[in-house]
Amino acid sequence: MSTAEASKIDMIEKFRVHQTDTGSPEVQIALLTNRINSLSEHFKLHKKDHSSRRGLLKLVGQRRRLLSYLKTKNRDRYARLIEELGIRK
Repeated sequence: MSTAEASKIDMIEKFRVHQTDTGSPEVQIALLTNRINSLSEHFKLHKKDHSSRRGLLKLVGQRRRLLSYLKTKNRDRYARLIEELGIRK
């Protein structure tokens, strides 16, 4: 198992809502945040990589939509998630 797969499994374990959960908004947002952070580090070295930057913007939009959904459905879960991930300063 690669480190990326292990990291993904750890994120799922940490943010899941119940035992068999792999697709709740919390898990999806955590995985997207992990990918967004890694791409942000990539752009510090590769400033002219515009095609990957488009992918980053798509990921940020997807995460924003999921956060908006979670905020309307359950405000407590939303607040706990943004606190744990350190987003929405």
